[in-house]
Amino acid sequence: MDAVIIDRGRGPEIAGTRITVFDVLDYLQAGWDDKGIAVVLSLGTDQVRAAREYIDNHPGETQAEFHRIKERIARGNPPEVQAKLAAARAKLRAQLEHARQNGGQGNSNAEHPG
Repeated sequence: MDAVIIDRGRGPEIAGTRITVFDVLDYLQAGWDDKGIAVVLSLGTDQVRAAREYIDNHPGETQAEFHRIKERIARGNPPEVQAKLAAARAKLRAQLEHARQNGGQGNSNAEHPG
């Protein structure tokens, strides 16, 4: 099977995977070779070469989108998302503490067989 780059609406990615050309570009910019990238991303070297070829053939568009992705990551989550994440973590911590205090028995309100 030939390694192909497709776009299912979230940017160019390697067909049959969820690995984008931007994932590969990140490793390329860090100085990784095709074989190392293939190993760490569980790809064939032909798939990495297809991503590299796509990047080489679309340099302006690929670099611009990669820059936007990096900026979005640097900004982090918006406050409303951070608040939801914090609330979910607090709820989980409370559940774990409750389970710890009850010897791992979970919800103390549940009926236990006798």
